[in-house]
Amino acid sequence: MAYDKVLADRIRRLLGARRGIREMEQFGGVGFLVKGNMAVGVIGSDLLVRVGPDSYEDALEGPHTKAFAMTGRPMMGWVLVRPGGRSPRPG
Repeated sequence: MAYDKVLADRIRRLLGARRGIREMEQFGGVGFLVKGNMAVGVIGSDLLVRVGPDSYEDALEGPHTKAFAMTGRPMMGWVLVRPGGRSPRPG
């Protein structure tokens, strides 16, 4: 599956040359890791955001957000933001 390279470039520009950021292609998309832990990524045309368990339910209330369920079960603390949406604030 191809991922939205324009969205990935926007993330790269926002992250800039910060220390401890690493980019990794995985799951047919691209992820951006902070000190070895995935923080944000792009899957298809969606933005994948780690919001944390405390902000998860609030993040799902957004009009462009949905649960991230890679294996069919939602992964708590992770949401997908569909095109046209703004990402929730990281938790």
